[in-house]
Amino acid sequence: MAATIKDIAKRTGLGLATISSYLNGGNVREKNRILIEEAIEELHFEVNEIARGLKTNRTKIIGIIIPELNNPFFSEVVAEMEDILRNHGYATMLCDCRTDEKREAEAIEFLKKRRVDGVISVPVTREGTYFQELQESGIPVVTVDRKLEGLDCDCVLVDNRVGTKSAVERLIQAGHRNIGIITGKNDVYTTKERLLGYYDALDEAEIERDDSMIANGQFTIQGGANALKELVEKNEKMTAVYVCNYEMMVGAMIEVNELGIRIPIQLSFIGFDNIEFAKACVPRLSIVTQPIKDIAKEAVNCMLERLEDGKQTPAHTISLPTDFMGGESIQALN
Repeated sequence: MAATIKDIAKRTGLGLATISSYLNGGNVREKNRILIEEAIEELHFEVNEIARGLKTNRTKIIGIIIPELNNPFFSEVVAEMEDILRNHGYATMLCDCRTDEKREAEAIEFLKKRRVDGVISVPVTREGTYFQELQESGIPVVTVDRKLEGLDCDCVLVDNRVGTKSAVERLIQAGHRNIGIITGKNDVYTTKERLLGYYDALDEAEIERDDSMIANGQFTIQGGANALKELVEKNEKMTAVYVCNYEMMVGAMIEVNELGIRIPIQLSFIGFDNIEFAKACVPRLSIVTQPIKDIAKEAVNCMLERLEDGKQTPAHTISLPTDFMGGESIQALN
């Protein structure tokens, strides 16, 4: 016979009201939570999630929307968020919108109909209209990696501008003056911030900006390859390049090999993200890294505060620092 809530009460010595509060997502004392969870495991008690959802108007499901599941950064952040949410009793419903605004809008509508408790998203759209509608329906939204103007919600970012400025400064300090940059899509928040960081480093070093040193890689492997080729063809004096994301970094390295360019002897190179790939390259690449665990933790914490603590405080933006992993891809010219 299946265990009941009365069996848990008998096993723990706690009242039915306390156990019911826990099962329905309410707050209970930490020592009581531990007793209840131990009893649930020992008695193999199964919560009727459908019935609980009808009673509490909660599904204990968080929707997650990302641009590309095959992007290692997004998939790693999602994996971390899933682990944290699971520990708090939440399941996840993942939507990959393939960097398509229409698919993103469809994903938002899908999650809304599934009555998810909240949505964490790396937004593709430039406008927050659909996310605003989610909030108006009572579903909190947290954005990650990208900030949407006009959308008043919690947001977790890394300081792309400072991280990029620091990376380009390393090249300048090594004596480089002709530094190319491979950027992503122009209308994406991270692209704008990383380009500003590039400009900041040049301006402080009194290096004249040159549009021919900027190539758009569209955040794709092929785009990165095309952009690297474009920079090389347009700038014979280019001695270093900074690539603004992982996919474009892979593409740029493919083109480096195709062109027979020797790194760092002929071209110094700094990439962005994916420690494993950077270590696998010969020579090992220097890259800007992002604190994936911290990004996931902060995003989930923002969501849980909205859901579990009922906080109605103003939305806030959390900005986390990037880090730098040195490799063997920077040649000193001075």
